[in-house]
Amino acid sequence: MDTEKKEIKRINKLTLLIMAVVVLLLLVAGGGYYIYDQKQQMSEMTQAFVLEKESLEDEFNDLSLQYEGYKFSVGNDSLLSLLSTEQGKVQRLLEELRTVKATNASRINQLKKELETLRKVMRNYVIQIDSLNTANQILKEENKQVIKKYEQVSSSATKLKEEKEKLAERVTLASRLDATDISVTPTNSRGKKMTKIKRMEQFVINFKLAKNITAPVGEKVVYLRIMKPDDDVLVKSRADVFVFENKEINYSIKKLVEYEGEDLPITVYWKIEEFLSPGTYRVDVFADGNHIGKKTFVLEE
Repeated sequence: MDTEKKEIKRINKLTLLIMAVVVLLLLVAGGGYYIYDQKQQMSEMTQAFVLEKESLEDEFNDLSLQYEGYKFSVGNDSLLSLLSTEQGKVQRLLEELRTVKATNASRINQLKKELETLRKVMRNYVIQIDSLNTANQILKEENKQVIKKYEQVSSSATKLKEEKEKLAERVTLASRLDATDISVTPTNSRGKKMTKIKRMEQFVINFKLAKNITAPVGEKVVYLRIMKPDDDVLVKSRADVFVFENKEINYSIKKLVEYEGEDLPITVYWKIEEFLSPGTYRVDVFADGNHIGKKTFVLEE
């Protein structure tokens, strides 16, 4: 009996020990799982903090780039300076964010609030920039209209000037004297017409200053050039010159007349003192700086 009781006690003790070991193992396993689960959760939270920090860095970068982009579209120096200042703030906060630990939730939340504040400031600047751009566009359009009107006025002035110059040219042409009915008669000393060169002693040149009511009246100096067949001019002195087309050229005969705007007959004489060859000669008449008439004639031996 005693042996049986002892055996029963021993079995009971063993059973309790086994149960205690099982319970202990279950406790150890449960504790291990709990620790593993906590570590897993901490790892996931840390990863989430890192991702959140990276996302915040991207947002700061984007805001900085927006400031940079708007700086290129602003022509106002004061506003450009303010944009640069705000962009500097963004860069400083971004540098701080890069040094903050991902698990520092408190500072990261503060930086989020700073970012939102900077975004509000950016929105205010965007409104100002849009207003300035709109105003600049209006000014550009007004400037285009002003330039267009100026070009129109300038074009009108140019046309007016051209018309004035044409009118002045027509008036000048209309007021120019005209030598008509030019004739050259070779004669002897008694005024008898000669046909042979060796008997000619003078040229009698007749012409008329035609009537012109638009021409200035008063004293006029009329110049004549007698050109030989070789285009040399007959002169008494090489010092006898007048100005034509900004050049000094020789004349054969000069005569001072009084012109009253009506037909004015004029006769001049050229005493032949030089050798004349047969051929075609020409008389050119000038007055008031203009070539006003010409006449060719032929001399025979």
